[in-house]
Amino acid sequence: MPAVGTSENPLRVAIVGAGPAGFYAAGHLFKQKDFVVEVDMFDKLPTPFGLVRSGVAPDHQKIKNVTRVYDKIAANPGFRFFGNVEFGTHIGLLDLKQHYHQLYFSTGTQVDRRLGIPGEDLGRSYSATDFVAWYNGHPDYRHLEFDLSHERAVVVGVGNVAVDVSRIFCRTIEELEKTDIADYALEALRHSRVREIYMLGRRGPAQAAFTNPEAKELGEMTGADAYVRPDEAVLDPLTRAALEQNPDRATDKKVAMIQAFSNNTHTDKPRRLTIRFLISPVELHDDGTGHVGGVRLVKNVLHQTDDGRLRPRHTEQFEELDAGLVFRSVGYRGVALPGLPFHDSWGIIPNDKGRVIDPDTDQPIEGLYVGGWIKRGPTGVIGTNKPDALDTVESMLEDLTHGHCFDPPEPTAAAAERAIRTHQPDYFSYADWQRLDELETAKGKASGRPRVKYTATEEMLKVLGRG
Repeated sequence: MPAVGTSENPLRVAIVGAGPAGFYAAGHLFKQKDFVVEVDMFDKLPTPFGLVRSGVAPDHQKIKNVTRVYDKIAANPGFRFFGNVEFGTHIGLLDLKQHYHQLYFSTGTQVDRRLGIPGEDLGRSYSATDFVAWYNGHPDYRHLEFDLSHERAVVVGVGNVAVDVSRIFCRTIEELEKTDIADYALEALRHSRVREIYMLGRRGPAQAAFTNPEAKELGEMTGADAYVRPDEAVLDPLTRAALEQNPDRATDKKVAMIQAFSNNTHTDKPRRLTIRFLISPVELHDDGTGHVGGVRLVKNVLHQTDDGRLRPRHTEQFEELDAGLVFRSVGYRGVALPGLPFHDSWGIIPNDKGRVIDPDTDQPIEGLYVGGWIKRGPTGVIGTNKPDALDTVESMLEDLTHGHCFDPPEPTAAAAERAIRTHQPDYFSYADWQRLDELETAKGKASGRPRVKYTATEEMLKVLGRG
């Protein structure tokens, strides 16, 4: 095999997954000076940016400005985007090995974890992941329907996604009209009868997974007050002792904000968010029609495990909470990819510093790498993916210097594009995305919104003159 990474024989890398982890990996590859690199990025969606487009809350527009960084990466002459191309459907491992020296997978954690309690499959028991994708205009979720005709909703979980779902219900229509929320979701929320939202955390305020900016925002909502019961805002003895032994200013600040919510006992605002702590659902009740009518809750206490962590333990105290709909938001897990190993209990692809590991030999599989949540699990924020991607790229470049890569028979951009066009003629290029971006933002400007999204692939092809 001739030397890889020269102008005559560039290092060709396929990145599967066009979210932050994929773009940061491409950026790191282009920044290094030792090899000439060509990157082809694939995504099952027609549009790039992953959860920045389909996961970040529509009322968090500033966070979405990170796509300007990705635009600069995509402007590199060695970069190409192939949207609407699904790994395992249009292309597979054998296809990619024909044209690329290394493969990097950054497909995220695509499904939510279940509660594992009776009644979870009743009607109006929903996945928060699905709801977020729906209101953000994800093409695969736009067909879903959510019954919002009940006044009380329960969100199980206290992570940032749980907060996002709760906050969307608390927003006024006037606020939502200024966002890029999907039009059909805006219309559904316009007619929503949800007025009370309960967010349930199985541990205490200090262990709440939402970030301080999210907590601060809950205290500044125009149309709703956040409330915490005074008895549940108080820290338990074990948590107090842990914080005294290992002080943490960020946690102290979060706890102070949460405890301040206990003062919101009276309000004239039309909606109310009640955040409960040290409480877990143990059953969803049937209202007699096969739908959620209420939630049975159990009080928890924290105990210290052998490794020093504080974990919740059920007591014998139960209570009933009437509710018409429930959203579970208790964690996420990856989905196995065809031809790659998968650690089912962890929900990730097994790896060592991004190198995919063969579980039978505990050795790296040559040419295969991972980044982002499918590598480490659903932890961190968008920016966490940048050092994570660098960690993997360093492994890729180190392996390349030792000759560890695929030897593709057709390592050219033209050959790869011919193969992709054969399998999926309706792929989207980055130029196609840029045109869609222009059209969406123009529609948004006309109505005072950041953009109005196209949410169906067929619609996108049509406005591009290809449908």
